[in-house]
Amino acid sequence: MSVAILITFLARLSLVLLFLPFSALDKLLNFRLATAQASEATSNRSVARGLIVAGFLVEVVMSLGVLTGIADRLAAFTLAGYCAVTALLWKQFWRQRDFRLTGQSAGREVFWDFLKNFAVAGGFLMLALGPNAGSASRFLQAPFASTHPYAMHRTGAER
Repeated sequence: MSVAILITFLARLSLVLLFLPFSALDKLLNFRLATAQASEATSNRSVARGLIVAGFLVEVVMSLGVLTGIADRLAAFTLAGYCAVTALLWKQFWRQRDFRLTGQSAGREVFWDFLKNFAVAGGFLMLALGPNAGSASRFLQAPFASTHPYAMHRTGAER
């Protein structure tokens, strides 16, 4: 295994490590608590359970897509959306009564979590869409395509 492949894998692993295994495992081990948290978004207990199961599947399947390179653009795009939705549903700093910039503030802590969700979403979007606006069209043309993250490309100097 080359150093480039190892670095690519570790970079991708760092993006998904939060979800696979940790958040997915937490949903399994603490399903009741996760369902209670999901109940904040809906009063229907069955819908709350469905949200947790759907979240588990997104975290596992899409993380594996990012790690393996199989439909990794779509997987990364899905995880970006997942990060944004979870920030909006469960990181609602604007609802905290004690949001302030100095001193103790639970609201400020939730605000940082909200921003972290969007920062991770940005990383996934770069993986899905590419590093610039011009490369986004490739995703739109073939969303199920792979970026082939572990393929070794030779430069002209190496030939």
